[in-house]
Formats: sequence, C-alpha cells, structure tokens
Amino acid sequence: MNGKKKGMILAALAVMTGLVLTLAGCGQSAASPTSEAGTEDSTQTQMVSATENRVMAAGTALSGGPGEAQTEKEEDFMRITVGDRVLTAVLADNSSAEALKEILMAGPLTIDMSDYGNMEKVGPIGQSLPTNDEQITTGPGDIILYMGNSLVIYYDTNSWNFTRLGKIQDVTQAELKEILGGGNVTVTLSLGEERASGEQTGTVQAADQTEGQAKPAEPGQGEKPVVYMTDSITPEGLMAVYDAMGRDMKGKVAVKLSMGEPGGHNYLSPDLIKDLVARVDGTIVDSNTAYGGQRASTALHLQVAQDHGFTAIAPIDILDSEGTMDLPVAEGKHLTKDIVGAGLADYDSMLVLSHFKGHAMGGFGGALKNISIGVASQNGKVLIHSGGASDSSWSGGTQDDFLESMAEAAKAVSDYMEGNMVYISVMNNLSVDCDCDSNPAQPDMHDIGILASTDPVALDQACVDLVYAAEDGASLIQRIESRNGILTVAHAQEIGLGTREYTLVSLDE
Repeated sequence: MNGKKKGMILAALAVMTGLVLTLAGCGQSAASPTSEAGTEDSTQTQMVSATENRVMAAGTALSGGPGEAQTEKEEDFMRITVGDRVLTAVLADNSSAEALKEILMAGPLTIDMSDYGNMEKVGPIGQSLPTNDEQITTGPGDIILYMGNSLVIYYDTNSWNFTRLGKIQDVTQAELKEILGGGNVTVTLSLGEERASGEQTGTVQAADQTEGQAKPAEPGQGEKPVVYMTDSITPEGLMAVYDAMGRDMKGKVAVKLSMGEPGGHNYLSPDLIKDLVARVDGTIVDSNTAYGGQRASTALHLQVAQDHGFTAIAPIDILDSEGTMDLPVAEGKHLTKDIVGAGLADYDSMLVLSHFKGHAMGGFGGALKNISIGVASQNGKVLIHSGGASDSSWSGGTQDDFLESMAEAAKAVSDYMEGNMVYISVMNNLSVDCDCDSNPAQPDMHDIGILASTDPVALDQACVDLVYAAEDGASLIQRIESRNGILTVAHAQEIGLGTREYTLVSLDE
C-alpha cells in the first residue's frame, strides 16, 4: 500500500461549557446521543445522548421543572432489586407512573421478565395501567409501559409509541446488561427514599430538566467522539467542518463519494465539493454497481462522472476497474472477507463524502454505507447483500444479515486504512430514496446541514437523530424504521468500529 499507514493524527478536542442544544426524537432501534459546549466565538453544542435525554425531548420531567429545588418526594424514587443488586430509578411525572406508585405503596411488586430482541427485558405487571403513549427512542435504563400491562427495562435502544415510566440512574449500559443477564430475570420493584449509599453506580447520564438543558457530563466520564455541524450547506461550510476535525489527509487521498445514477439529481454537487477536493489534492473514487444501471461498467461509470460534472473538478478512479482484492473481516458474524476494488491499495488516506438520505434496502445511506457497499466491488456488493452467503447470488441472507454485513464490511475498510479516514455527511435533498435510484422520490423535508467526524458510527447516529428531531422527517423516519436501518449502526458499534454516543458541536454563531 505504497508504504502508507504511518498512523493517525489525533486531534485534541477541548469542549468548553456553554449553550446546550437539545434535539428531540431519534431513530428506530436507535440510540441517540446529546451534549453541550461553547466558546466566545461560536456556539458549540454537546449532546450527552439523545436516547438518554429523550426524557426532555418527550417533555417528561424526571426532576423538578425550571427554577424548582431538586427535592423529590419519597415516592419519586423506585428501587429495582435484581438478585443482590439494587438499582435506583427516578419515576416519570405522568398518570402511568402515578398508578405504578399506587401499586407499590401496597408493597413490593415482583415481575418475571424475559429477554426480547437483545435490547430489553419485558414482563407482565399483573394489571393494566393508564397509558401516555408517545414516540420514544429508548436508551439503556429506560423503564417503559408497553400495551398498558407490561413493564420493559431497556438495556439497548428501540423506537416506538411507548409510555415512559422512569429511568434507572447511575449505571452504565455494560453494567446494566451484566446485572440483567442474558436470559430470563426476576426483578422486584419497591419505593425508596433515596439512593442507597452502598449501591454500585455507573455513568449512564440522566436528563436534568432545567430550562430544557441537558445535565453536563461529569469530570472523568470519558470523552465522546465529536461530531461537528454547520447549517451552511456551502463550499465554505464544507471546508469549515473539515478544518474543525483537525486532521490533515496524508499521502495519496481517495475522496469516496457516489456520483449518482442518471435520472436522479440529489447527489452531491461538484460545485459544493470541488474546493475541498482540491484542498486535499484528492482523487474521486467509487466502485461499479452490481444491480445494472448506468454505472455497472467502468466505461459507463466514467461517462456518468463526466455527465454529472465530476471529471471537471478532479481525477476519477473506479476502484474495481482492474480487479479486486479481499480484506479480512475480523470476527465477523456474517462475513469473513470484504471484496473491494484492487485500486484501494493505491491510497494512503480517505476523505468520505456522503450524501445522507434514505435507501430502499438499507433504510438510509450515510458514511457506513458509503465505505461498505460503496467501496465493495461488484461481487463484494453481492456478498454483503446476501449476508455473506454468496458473492454471485443475491439470495441467502435475511434483511438483518445484510444490514449487519454492511457494518462488518465498513469495519474491514477502516481496519485496512488503519483509521486514516475522515467522514463528512451532507444532509440536503433528503429523499427517502438513494442516489443510486434513477427515479428517486422528491424530498419532502427541509435541508439540515453538514456534519463531520472521525467516527463514522457517531456521524451516522447524529444524522439519524437530526432526522428524528425534524418536524417534517416522517417519510424518512418511516423508511428507516421499515427496513430496521439503524441495525447497521448498532452492529458497527458492537464490533468496535465506533460509538453511537457523541458530542455535537455547532460551528455556527
């Protein structure tokens, strides 16, 4: 690989306390992160975790309102006993939680719970409670009323119409999963005055509803990857988010993007990206499609690049034009290898420019899809779509196999490039359909902005969160949820490609 891979340049990111931006709503089976920050020159926004702060987004007060002293009544705390462990939860302020408190005033309630979907424990309460259902994206520690008669404790994420009952405090996701175990579990609920001083605690951060602000991260909790954002979808905005990452692209630079299928018009504009591509002295790269269309051969693909204006701004390299190579997939659930264009070996670093939008099969397309399906050769694409079953036949795998295989292929590319990658996603022309569609649906939601990170998992999660926060995002949300699209992000985190928790920093004044 041209003797490349001299290591990554790590940018020291200091996030100062400042104005907080709280984003509402978040993705299907999705985690969402939040945070806060600020400087005198720009408003920096930290998202501690949109899933964890969904309490605020949904308007549910787990602590006092603005200006109120944070002194909860005795019954506002609930203890959850699991074996010899005692967890403390703060109950929600709604009629459902009030009804549960009335039950617990008569004595402890023991519930036998089973595992469901590798994300939750669920069990019958034994009677029906009033519901206050609303669209909620859960996070680890959320306590939910389902169908009015079942109690759910989430240790991972999901999105549906639920009633919030409360939130477990001071425990990490890993600790909670360990406490609840991998199968059935029996829990006992009781009312408590306060946290027991001897209880083991973690770091799952709760929302503090004070003027709608998120509770600042406590010192020593560990830094989250930063996602930079600007509302300015301009060449200057694109350059700003790139500069904010503090990473110089070394050696020969591949600029990975989709140049769009003829007939569609939502792909990234050459006028938008040309200054940044020139700045990094990059070569625009892509691989041929496996579904046919006008980019299924190198000659056709290069013609599309010319017709869409990309040959005018940079050299073009179709990575699989001269063969393929296999990248190992370490401990993959579905893949043992990722088949990519042999041309990838010519590059030392990669700038991943993604147009975030919906996708007919993946639910949405962002950074992870761009470096998995996008970098894969034609037979590599088939291998991913089949969930690792075949590199010549599309059949053999389930939808979830395909989604998880995308994450594993993305990890293989990242490992091969040894982390010498940065990721920028442009959230405009937000159709439910991909740029690979020759007749995509017209966008029916507003443009959002440009986001950038050195962590592709955090970046995709942030984009999904912003879609859920948008008042006009219903169509794209439905597309994401109907395909279980967030599973790709979840599996990418599970295999160590990145994290779904992040700090969102706005570069706009």
